[in-house]
Amino acid sequence: MEIIIITGPPYSGKGTQCKYLKKVLNYQHISTGDRCRAEKLNKTDIGIIMSKYEEKGDLVPDHIMKNLFANILDENSDKNGVILDGYPRTITQVDDLLELVNERSLKIGKVINIEVNQVELLKRAEKRAETSDRKDDKDKRIHLKRIRVFESETKPAISYMKTMLKIEDFNGLGTVEEITNKIKARIIN
Repeated sequence: MEIIIITGPPYSGKGTQCKYLKKVLNYQHISTGDRCRAEKLNKTDIGIIMSKYEEKGDLVPDHIMKNLFANILDENSDKNGVILDGYPRTITQVDDLLELVNERSLKIGKVINIEVNQVELLKRAEKRAETSDRKDDKDKRIHLKRIRVFESETKPAISYMKTMLKIEDFNGLGTVEEITNKIKARIIN
């Protein structure tokens, strides 16, 4: 099973591009946010713990995410590949994912990093809040907090990944189709 990682700031369009890649590659799309929301909705042990962090816009602690992703990889072991959307987000999570991959004799095929400036991210957050039923999307303070957490936690994790994995950086400005075409031209052979 091949693993593709899609990373970038909140509201950069990661999920949208994952849907495209899922269709083209026939890989399983693993949205960290969707999975965490499902765990919370089903009131699983891990979901109850996660809800305390996510509702404040905080990252779920790394050891909890490692356990969740061990389960996710095992549940999808029969798939051709998975697209990870929203994981890893910290340096520790990068190490945890590499450990899980090595333990299962898997490989990380590609890492796609979508870059978008803060002004555009906030515009997109407001637009998503208009159509989303998610309580956390309605709070502008959480929008800013998510971006700050990305800058302090995930951006260093992306730099760290660049020391070990080939990362394809993409400018996330433009229409969905323009960004999809850029990714298609460089990633899909």
